[in-house]
Amino acid sequence: MRSSLDPHAVDPPQVDPDAAVLTGTRRRFGRAGAPALSAVGVALAAAISLSACTTVPQPIPGLETPTAEAPAPEPTKPSPEQASAVPIPDGQIDAAVAQLDSLATGLLDSSQAPGLSVAVVRDGKTVYAKGFGVGDVATKTPVDADTVFPLGAASQALAATVVARQLGEQDLSWDTPVRQLLPTFTLADSYVSDHVTLGDLFAQRSGLPAHTGELAASLGFDRQQQLERLRYLPLTPFRATSVPSAIGVTAAGEAVAQAAGTDWASLSQRLLYEPLGMRATSSRDSDYRARADRAVTHVEQDGAFTVVPDAVEPDALSPAAGVSSSAADMGRWMAMVLDGGSAAGAQLIPAEDLLPALSPQSVPDPPATADARAASHGFGFDISTSAAGRVQLSAPSAAAAFTLIPSADVGIVVLSNASDSWVPAALTAQFADLVQTGAQTQDWPALAKEATAAAAGAATGTLAGATPPAKPTPTAALTSYDGVYKNDFFGPATVTTSNDSLILTLGPDGATFPLTHWDGGTFTMTPPAGAAPPASISRVVFADGVMQIEYLDQNGLGTFSKN
Repeated sequence: MRSSLDPHAVDPPQVDPDAAVLTGTRRRFGRAGAPALSAVGVALAAAISLSACTTVPQPIPGLETPTAEAPAPEPTKPSPEQASAVPIPDGQIDAAVAQLDSLATGLLDSSQAPGLSVAVVRDGKTVYAKGFGVGDVATKTPVDADTVFPLGAASQALAATVVARQLGEQDLSWDTPVRQLLPTFTLADSYVSDHVTLGDLFAQRSGLPAHTGELAASLGFDRQQQLERLRYLPLTPFRATSVPSAIGVTAAGEAVAQAAGTDWASLSQRLLYEPLGMRATSSRDSDYRARADRAVTHVEQDGAFTVVPDAVEPDALSPAAGVSSSAADMGRWMAMVLDGGSAAGAQLIPAEDLLPALSPQSVPDPPATADARAASHGFGFDISTSAAGRVQLSAPSAAAAFTLIPSADVGIVVLSNASDSWVPAALTAQFADLVQTGAQTQDWPALAKEATAAAAGAATGTLAGATPPAKPTPTAALTSYDGVYKNDFFGPATVTTSNDSLILTLGPDGATFPLTHWDGGTFTMTPPAGAAPPASISRVVFADGVMQIEYLDQNGLGTFSKN
């Protein structure tokens, strides 16, 4: 295995970690003399990666670095809202890091997942980076800390830091209305269209529904086509609910990029990846596919993991789910976030623009009981308080999970190539518990399995698992269903007869789906991979010139009318 910090991992000149001294005082959120961090969340994800290593991020191009070391501040006690009643003794964090090999190996063995990649940062340095397993079960290519993985929904946290830096460059704020940056932005409600802000979209409080963007992307709709259709999406009450919407975060990112006169991938590269030396990281799917050292996504079927083709074009929702990165690169990013937006002694992101992203902005699920700790959304980050009383920052993804503990200046990231894996959640929780308490206070693997299963869900569809009727009602003549059916959001759908069966064609790429007769005017189809859990079945019902496609009807958008 090679070091994740070899000369090819960062642009020269390489900083000597033994000789370099970061000028100024580390702005650790939650430490005295620094911006106080009000919230943090435990991350979920799985990993494959490499060997232990340490580094200091390279100087940030274009940013002035102080020439003289600032005097260390006088030690002060943390404020009451920063203090934890459970201290971290000397050596406890080192002991937690020392257990990662056995923890990761054990989880990989018990889950049979193909591979993991793990990195830990502490006090601004990467102190652990290691890979386990393989990136592809077919080629058996081993994973290390430089192996590139898709980040899935964890991309939103990186996107938030891109936006936070751009806010400072353009004199904008999280309260800037999206329409001010993207005049064509239109939702179903004119008031919301005029008033929804960048922060509203990143905090998931715009009222946009969940999953619709992913469904459209699975049918081949690109980013622009989806943004043009936002006005057809039903809205829940504005700023009253918190619903994860990938297309909402994507719209915010696109607005910022267009206002900057560039595209989202180029903006992310210029503002974040290049300055931090994240050479393996990109917001373009073509860059991920061009990497020689990349992990491919696997799905578990009949107890074994197999490679599956991507169901969704990542570029369509790039700000929300389209980043690819390595554990080594993510270590650089985590160190910057923990240092209040600073890296290598220079301020990359204004602290006043980063802090709101790491602070509670909306509550997705209010506590079920009075004694339960609440979790919240920041801008792209999940925020929670641990049983030890420490704020944790995390990201909602089964593909890549990170947990940052600002008061301890520690973070862990776990990358996985197993779809819907519970391993990332388990490993990040185990490590965070060991850091803060010195022990595992819960059966984290069991809890992670339960939570991941609930999030992934069982096979969907009212007919999933049902037995077809022994004597179905005959259908009308198949040719009577032929024709083009209109839908404002999903566009036209075409039904044709071929060899005594019906073929449904959907989306701009012309994806085809055979329809199987069930009973009367009811047929069934298999949704595209990634659009629904495995073994899902969707009803397709024809009646009076209307076709209803069940799996597209999650937000009431599945009705198509015949022209």
